[in-house]
Amino acid sequence: MVFADDLVFESQTSMDREVGAPTRLIASGMAFAAGIIWSFGAVTARKASLSDAWQYLLWRSIGVLVVVEAIRLIRRERSSPTKRAFTSGWIMMLGNCGLMLASVAFVYALKTTTAANAAFLASITPLLAAVLGRFFLKERLSLITVLAIIVAFVGLAVMLRSGSSSSATSSMTGNISALFSSLGFAGYMVCLRTSQTRDWSPIMPGYALMTIVLCTVVTLAKHRALFPGATDVLLALLHGGVFIVVGTYLFNHATKAVSAVGMSVLVQSETAAVPCWVFLFIGERPALTTVIGGTIILAAVLAKAIFDKH
Repeated sequence: MVFADDLVFESQTSMDREVGAPTRLIASGMAFAAGIIWSFGAVTARKASLSDAWQYLLWRSIGVLVVVEAIRLIRRERSSPTKRAFTSGWIMMLGNCGLMLASVAFVYALKTTTAANAAFLASITPLLAAVLGRFFLKERLSLITVLAIIVAFVGLAVMLRSGSSSSATSSMTGNISALFSSLGFAGYMVCLRTSQTRDWSPIMPGYALMTIVLCTVVTLAKHRALFPGATDVLLALLHGGVFIVVGTYLFNHATKAVSAVGMSVLVQSETAAVPCWVFLFIGERPALTTVIGGTIILAAVLAKAIFDKH
């Protein structure tokens, strides 16, 4: 998933708070590395060819949940973050739901459209968050943000105009799913904006548990196996337990020394890296319209982050 805004897991876990803040240079490297680490998830999702999105998400979420709770046990913390995700009020629950939608929709997009399409389309999250913030939190939309949204929609039009040469219907479904991923993540970020001092870290295991339940029900309803094969399960566990957890920890720690604008820019390394890794490891070459449209979208997002001082 593209974690590309200033408030993503901004509240630190107790583990983060006990470690001193890094220097600005080191923190910038950590933020950039977080995006790179997250980007490898696109490769594992595409490599897991025997599992559909629901089976893959089931095991990816198990990886997230097991590692987070294992860290808690190792540190001998009494309070379970998973339990707090469901006992901390309705805003926390909305955050769980938003991140679950983002997670499910993004992996579904990776399974049904090109990885480049999924990454670029999901990168508009900060712009959608600004729009939702205007409606639900009465935040002002700056001129820079409005212009960035217009430019991003031009990029969307360029990316979607040609469809897919092999399977237009499947590709369009995946593209729409990627947009829903952005919407879900934007909704999650609006929840975080309701309180910038609250500890939102329980959402990570909370959405993972909700995804496990949802994917189990859907997989059984489709009469598919919960265990799609050892290779696919290991790839999904690697994605959740290593890429997501480690990347998120690096991102959380980097926020101590890097500004919101800097984080928004540096973490776009994920969007740029996904098409590269998928091309190198899988041989999937993005279409020219995808590259052009994606570049326009990425430019709009970066311009909003750099020039919008609101």
